[in-house]
Amino acid sequence: MRAAVIYEHGGPGTVRYETNFADPVAQAGEVVLKVGAASLNYHDVFTRNGMPGITVPMPMIMALDLAGEIVEVGPGVEGGWKVGDRVMVDPSDRKTFGGVIGEARHGGLAEYCAIPDHHLVRLPDDVSFETAACLPVAYGTAWRMMVTIGKVRAGERVLVLGASGGVGTCCVQLAKLAGAEVVAAASSPEKLARLKALGADHLIDYKQEDFMKWVFGTFGKPHRRLYEKGMDVVVNFTGGDTWVKSLRTLHRGGRILTCGATAGYDPKEDLRFIWSYELQVLGSNGWAREDLTSLLDLVRSGKLQPVVDRTYALDQVNEAFQHLEDRKVFGKILVKP
Repeated sequence: MRAAVIYEHGGPGTVRYETNFADPVAQAGEVVLKVGAASLNYHDVFTRNGMPGITVPMPMIMALDLAGEIVEVGPGVEGGWKVGDRVMVDPSDRKTFGGVIGEARHGGLAEYCAIPDHHLVRLPDDVSFETAACLPVAYGTAWRMMVTIGKVRAGERVLVLGASGGVGTCCVQLAKLAGAEVVAAASSPEKLARLKALGADHLIDYKQEDFMKWVFGTFGKPHRRLYEKGMDVVVNFTGGDTWVKSLRTLHRGGRILTCGATAGYDPKEDLRFIWSYELQVLGSNGWAREDLTSLLDLVRSGKLQPVVDRTYALDQVNEAFQHLEDRKVFGKILVKP
């Protein structure tokens, strides 16, 4: 089969496109999918580059997120799955905790993929493979952060940093669905225009303007005695030098939501803001299976639509990775075999 494969860790351009990689065979408890679509996440970049403490078996076919149709069912498969069923893959191993799809075992950057039955989520006929491939990692993470843990509510002011990526575009949509007033920060006028089309009420070009000063000038500088001014919620999965500024934009009792640290995991901290403003720092890690079914319901109702930046063919996989790493992406990048 055709597949995009790594044989060792490396930087941009090191994924190899092959036309005769061995076809998968369904083992006990597994099905084989014909991949309809896969999407890239920064986790795939980290897998390609190599992560301390994580051993990736080589060769490896990456891509955590994928959806497709069952073409083979192995012995002992549970759940009533059969050939022809349409499925979305939940990449988290919730049964053996043996690692994620696309890192511990082959993922979606191929024509076919063998998947254990406990990773399968039934995909309704009215949800496309392309839409489903966008959901688990980015949208599942955003749902858990904004809804399950963050509990964003109507009338709150919510600042989303890094709003133009897969997680960010979902956060903007979920905050608007909750009835919040949304401030979206991104790095170019083009991205900001698309965020406005998604429903963002206010826009900040963080390359041209300090977001903390913008918040002070627009909503007032928070005071430790007041439950007003500034922001109710800041979504910050960048870390780095944005962390303390994020804390300073929150009024007393405000919440900062985080699910990552793309700009640095060891930022400068200022505990004075946390205790004196009674701030809540809420971490979110991954998603639950029920988060994915909730997202499918929202998609089917027309209330949520995953944002796709570009779709690449399998033999263009290095170009797809480069587009992601150059931070030119708005929303998700799809790869179709």
